[in-house]
Amino acid sequence: MAEPVRVRRLTDQEGQKLQQIVRRGSTSSVRYRRAMMLLASAGGNRVPVIAQLVQADEDTVRDVIHRFNEIGLACLDPRWAGGRPRRLSPDEEDFVIRTATTRPTKLGQPFTRWSLRKLVAYLRKVPGLMILIGREALRGLLARHGITFQRTKTWKESPDPERDAKLDRIEEVLDRFPDRVFAFDEFGPLGIRPTSGSGWAARRRPDRLPTTYHRTHGVRYSHGCYPVGDDRLWGVNRRRKGAVNSLAALKSIRAARPDAAPVYVILDNLSAHKGTDIRRWAKKHKVELCFTPTYASWANPIEAHFGPLRQFTIANSHHPNHTVQTRALHAYLRWRNANARHRDVLTAERKERARIRHEKGIRWGGRPLPTAA
Repeated sequence: MAEPVRVRRLTDQEGQKLQQIVRRGSTSSVRYRRAMMLLASAGGNRVPVIAQLVQADEDTVRDVIHRFNEIGLACLDPRWAGGRPRRLSPDEEDFVIRTATTRPTKLGQPFTRWSLRKLVAYLRKVPGLMILIGREALRGLLARHGITFQRTKTWKESPDPERDAKLDRIEEVLDRFPDRVFAFDEFGPLGIRPTSGSGWAARRRPDRLPTTYHRTHGVRYSHGCYPVGDDRLWGVNRRRKGAVNSLAALKSIRAARPDAAPVYVILDNLSAHKGTDIRRWAKKHKVELCFTPTYASWANPIEAHFGPLRQFTIANSHHPNHTVQTRALHAYLRWRNANARHRDVLTAERKERARIRHEKGIRWGGRPLPTAA
């Protein structure tokens, strides 16, 4: 039987980028949907479940996953054909891209970043090339190669020495025991304030929300749980994160499988998740805590399902207090679980995940499986 289609093992930067697109949304619906597909696949969801999640054809999901495994995050921006033939040769295009991604100071220019005007002027004066290109054509060329004008950012790799071992264990339990795997995480902080969103309205007559400057209600955190095999989502709102609330959530997870067989809980490295009391209780009640690597919370399957939660209960809302907000959140969870398999409804569940593909003889990240001696 053919191996299931999955994304390869994500790097920390890829996982964090997909998680950011899913949690914060994107101006491009194509990027948003494709990021949801990848994130859902990385979280252990199979192609049919992902297709229902994003309301897409299963072949489309497979194509996106295969494309990601070939070219990485560039697959989020498909290059559809159109327009007149290009005037620059491939070598000239490569030169433009190298120049645009090189600091101007290294090329003898007295500034630290390019503008389109400065770059166009520089390209026209390069000895032996004389690349004549307009600003809009240059902008389109850079966009086709995935080069955009961005703020400089800091980044961090996972320093966890057990990174691969933790990801291997998460992959193993998702593959072998999907009906006994639970994903747990906190969602928040949830404040009481008018929150912008999007919706249908008459042209140039958007729905308006008031602005508040005095917020006296504090915040809440939704402790969410996602049984991977059941494809359901439940949660409870608390005033704060903490070991007591985390232990209460783990007890509810254990109660969901009252038999004596072990259960597996995927969760991040928050200190409230791994105290001495929690570890002692988990060992006694056959609950294995599968921690994600440091700075790699994107490997938690529940991350793909927090996006719709934010989009349909927080965004575009004006809740007067936490009681009303909590009722709205629980109403959405009931609606989501009752319609989890309905194709038309799952259009609303725009989410993505970051998980990994097993090709024949290939492990996450494209590394060959060790051969037996």
